[in-house]
Amino acid sequence: MSVEKYTSLITSQHNRKPDFMEVVRINTKFFVHIQNILNGFINNFDLDLAEGAQLDVIGKWVGVTRNINAPIFAVSFEWDSLDINLGWDKGIWRGNFSPAGGVFVLPDFYFRILIKARIAANYWNGSIPKAYEIWETLFENNVIIIQDNQNMTMGILFSGDSLDSLTKALVIGGYIPLKPEGVKVAYYAIPNVEGPIFSWDTIANDGLAGWDIGNWSEIINT
Repeated sequence: MSVEKYTSLITSQHNRKPDFMEVVRINTKFFVHIQNILNGFINNFDLDLAEGAQLDVIGKWVGVTRNINAPIFAVSFEWDSLDINLGWDKGIWRGNFSPAGGVFVLPDFYFRILIKARIAANYWNGSIPKAYEIWETLFENNVIIIQDNQNMTMGILFSGDSLDSLTKALVIGGYIPLKPEGVKVAYYAIPNVEGPIFSWDTIANDGLAGWDIGNWSEIINT
């Protein structure tokens, strides 16, 4: 919104008088500024658009913080690293106040994932179909496979895009609380390359495939 919205309403009898027009501009610009600030609140506290302090407020509403209880190590970008998870598009840039090789304050992108996960968990009805829906909303470029081990444990498999180092750490560290009460996540299967996960004796789909197509995944026990 601009001052011209109001000055354009002045009739021709008065809009040719510079002094009068200037008085109108001076008296309306403050109200225009206030309206622009109020209209901006919608974007400032939109989960997909909010940044910094505004995102912190949303996190407080849903019960999460960007401050990790203990630093997450082995997630920062490294040159010539032997760990493929710390190279380009995998490792994250270390912040000014983060410990060497780790983070304890989540950047906005990862904090947003955490907020969305908590909102989804708060409304989750505990069913597997709904869990699939939530996981695939959080990780749009992945196919998620939930394996019920029939012993009060479950496995979660990711296929599709490989996860960067910090997203992987958040998933494995249990920061995305999407499991039934009393059930333990025994392991995660996370691919290091893009594509479906290799599987024996299975019907090929977007998440699983056989020889020469499926990829070996990294099995991480919890």
